[in-house]
Amino acid sequence: MENLVGILKQVSDLVWGPPLLILLVGTGLYLTIALGGIQVMKLPLALKYLFSKDTSSDAEGDVSSFASLCTALAATIGTGNIVGVATAIKAGGPGALFWMWVAAFFGMATKYSEALLAVKYRVKDDNGQMSGGPMYYIEKGLGVKWLAKIFALFGIGVAFFGIGTFAQVNAISSAVNLAFNVPVTVTILVLTALVALVTFGGIRSISRVAEALVPFMAVFYIIGALIILILNISQLDDTIILVVKSAFTPTAAFGGFLGSTIATAIRNGVARGVFSNESGLGSAPIAAAAAKTNSCVRQGLISMTGTFFDTIIVCTMTGLVLILTGVWSAEGFEGAAMTNQAFFQGMNMGSIGSYIVTIGLTFFAFTTILGWNYYGERCTEYLFGTKGIKGYKIIFILLIASSILIQNMELDAIWVTADIVNGLMAVPNLIGIIGLRKVIISETREYFAAL
Repeated sequence: MENLVGILKQVSDLVWGPPLLILLVGTGLYLTIALGGIQVMKLPLALKYLFSKDTSSDAEGDVSSFASLCTALAATIGTGNIVGVATAIKAGGPGALFWMWVAAFFGMATKYSEALLAVKYRVKDDNGQMSGGPMYYIEKGLGVKWLAKIFALFGIGVAFFGIGTFAQVNAISSAVNLAFNVPVTVTILVLTALVALVTFGGIRSISRVAEALVPFMAVFYIIGALIILILNISQLDDTIILVVKSAFTPTAAFGGFLGSTIATAIRNGVARGVFSNESGLGSAPIAAAAAKTNSCVRQGLISMTGTFFDTIIVCTMTGLVLILTGVWSAEGFEGAAMTNQAFFQGMNMGSIGSYIVTIGLTFFAFTTILGWNYYGERCTEYLFGTKGIKGYKIIFILLIASSILIQNMELDAIWVTADIVNGLMAVPNLIGIIGLRKVIISETREYFAAL
């Protein structure tokens, strides 16, 4: 297993090398400048749109814009916010949190742009459902069908072997076993049954579950983290200073922390940040395409808030708790166990803190599975038509169940595999966004000129 993990890490280092990091952050930087800092200047308007319906008589789509965002958030607010932040800081030190912020800030402009393109180039499938996302705007807007097919293949790969299955199932089963002593096999079997029950209902079924769970689970988790930060308010200033300082200086080894370079902090911060908020990955626009709206710009603004909620708020809460409590450098903790210990220690109320993490993680990861089931389904529909959807869903559910066979797989192997397929998926999407940058800028200017 050590040899396998070593090989996977080498591949991950290659995929997440300087070219992809520059492409991700550089695309967001360019769009931020070209769109006039839209993630700052138009954030109030985006939040206003989020809680109001598009009343246009010609608005088309399968679900409301809010339900569409909840579906996207269901896929993004997941283990990346709890386990991903922990693994990033464990490997890259406190500075990794800073680079997550940087990636998220510029990622908001990228998320806006990819959602805009998704709505502009969406189509109806044979079942009358909206289909959209990078595969459609790469084919119809950019005119490069082979690249669109590559994206769709990578999208199915991420759904099957990346964010969509093993990483989530491992996080849920491990956390529930740790907190409630429920056998891992039992948790996986129950999870498989629930996933099958919801996903065969399609986007409307998934969005209904997402609308109910996403706001509740996010508020529940944020309140728990805020309690810890308030109880330890005297240490908050020093924690934030440590985060910023560590982003630009190597972090020395101490306790259970092995030390890290600036490059390690950047790589882990950006990679885990993208894993969490999925800006530039090309997944969220697939959900955006299902929204009932006649304005691609309006939906782009709404989708942009997803990165804000996911990383700027939820990931920040996790990161500050981990660093403030000192658990990030403690020996014997990683992943969900590390965040569990931080909440347990920071709240100082018996097991309440760890229960908050376990319950939050369970909801986060479950809804992420549902969201990625839908993303993979739309990629399958693009490649094979509606006739391929049923087979895709059966394979997806079987993979969830097969997690029983790999429950002893090292956490590193699961997350590194997810990083690899995520990176591969991002490349064709970013090429599509860059190639269609003039469309993004033109649509944006026309919309705001008419307001």
